[in-house]
Amino acid sequence: MQQSFRVRDIQIAPATVLAPMAGVTDTIFRRMIRGLGGCGLIMTEFTSAEGVTRNASRTLSYLYFEPDEHPITAQLFGANARVMADAAKLVEDLGFDIVDINLGCPAKKVVKCGGSGLLRDLRSLEELLSSVRAAVRIPLTIKTRAGWDDKHIVAVEVARMAEGVGVEAIAVHPRTREQGYNGFADWTLIRAVKEAVSIPVIGNGDIRTPEDALRMVRETGCDAVMIGRGASTNPWIFRQIGQFVSTGRYDEPADGDRYELLSSYFRHLKDAGWPDAIGKMKQFACWFTHGVRNGAELRRRVTTAQSAAEILNRVDAFFSVELASGSGH
Repeated sequence: MQQSFRVRDIQIAPATVLAPMAGVTDTIFRRMIRGLGGCGLIMTEFTSAEGVTRNASRTLSYLYFEPDEHPITAQLFGANARVMADAAKLVEDLGFDIVDINLGCPAKKVVKCGGSGLLRDLRSLEELLSSVRAAVRIPLTIKTRAGWDDKHIVAVEVARMAEGVGVEAIAVHPRTREQGYNGFADWTLIRAVKEAVSIPVIGNGDIRTPEDALRMVRETGCDAVMIGRGASTNPWIFRQIGQFVSTGRYDEPADGDRYELLSSYFRHLKDAGWPDAIGKMKQFACWFTHGVRNGAELRRRVTTAQSAAEILNRVDAFFSVELASGSGH
């Protein structure tokens, strides 16, 4: 696995990327991942270009970032070429390093106005990418799925076309829109895209362990790996990949590490006055606690709490008992 890769003149080291995840990769989550080390590039939640250009405050809040988050990519979705170009300009003005176009989201409400819906009409997609490319000076990248369904696997075609209009890197999640998040990601498609273009190719899909990350690179030749759901259940995965590359082994977090991370993340959410802080806490607890001893009990306590303060108290109480029992791991 290579130490770094470049998107034009931006050096990304290590060659690992946090995938954009709706409702997850806000500034607090991204900075938590950054703080744990090992992640080369972070990305915003995918953000509506229509919302950005209409100056909708909730949409613009998705594009809030802190200076210590560089290098950072803003990901946009939409289907109108002019609106996408205008939104990309705004992203550039905000100081993002890279702008990325989402061609992968399978959600129904997104498909109607972008996401993987764009994979059904490559001529319109080419026009959209050309418009965005002409509008900004910063690097332009895309994240795509395999295609709409098994009968329309278009990732290689999309990659070639994107490279032709000046897109500077492509992330490939080799499931179809129809698959959603079910079944398996077909990594052979990542290899096919890598062989078809000369821009960096970032592999995404079914990376749950450091072993998976190295196997993907070995099997596909991709320039970097992108991790989404694997990072929400195990935020240490990027650091573990670095350890595994260097030494052939990696550390598992102890219960004390998990407690520290969970409570500090929740406190940051509460202190930031996030409008849906409680929802975010409950969602994160459901993923994150699968590695915790008696995690089901902790999940139950968090999901039945009524307020952010109550969640924090319950997390503190749970771990004080677990850690006092002396296991530590």
